[in-house]
Amino acid sequence: MDEVEVVVAHSERATLRVGDVFLKVDTDQARIDVEVEAMALAPVPTPRVLWRNPPVLAITAVPGTALGRLGEPSTASSAAWAAAGAAIRKLHEAPLPPWPGRRRRGPDELAAELDGECELLVTNGILPADLVTRNRQIAEAAIRPWTPVFTHGDLQIEHVFVDGDEVTGIIDWSEAGRGDALFDLATLTLGHEGHIEDVIAGYGTDVDLDVIRAWWSLRSLLGIRWLVEHGFDAFEPGCEVDVLRSRM
Repeated sequence: MDEVEVVVAHSERATLRVGDVFLKVDTDQARIDVEVEAMALAPVPTPRVLWRNPPVLAITAVPGTALGRLGEPSTASSAAWAAAGAAIRKLHEAPLPPWPGRRRRGPDELAAELDGECELLVTNGILPADLVTRNRQIAEAAIRPWTPVFTHGDLQIEHVFVDGDEVTGIIDWSEAGRGDALFDLATLTLGHEGHIEDVIAGYGTDVDLDVIRAWWSLRSLLGIRWLVEHGFDAFEPGCEVDVLRSRM
């Protein structure tokens, strides 16, 4: 019998792996609905849905290995990073999904969320005020009108799988929806800034690097408190807090 591997587990959801099958347990059925529909619509390789019995979703593993991990150097080739960029461009050029997206639907909403989060980071003693203030200033460049595209919404480096120089699968679609294309590109390259040129080369069109840098600060500011409260270490070398410190 295959061993059961706990991939991730916290109070909101858990993912288990048994052999080549992933079991995702999520009490938020709307999140699972989005994941299933997004994988069906996305024009890129995704896991295959085996069955669904709420609150559990069973999907296949995708071949290959993750493009990398946050906080560790990526061993993937420049061509693999470029292939990831090309896959993201294909997704962004697809027809918009019929749902609006679960969060950050516009610049005003984003600014309000960011201001509230920055205040909590300081008042709760999680980060020093000067670090938060500096990165809040940088993040301002991302708070602007954008043309919505079909975005993954949580395109962390560990969610993109490659085999050699080919993208073999993109996983974890629960945050997919209409959003800012540059948010996906920034999420993929968070903590791996040296590969942004490879990704852009594969993406195949000019992008505003200042906005991507702004999203690095913005995503980190929005995510750190949640990570800390759910048992993850955003202070590990190369992770979110280091991303903020590198902007000082």
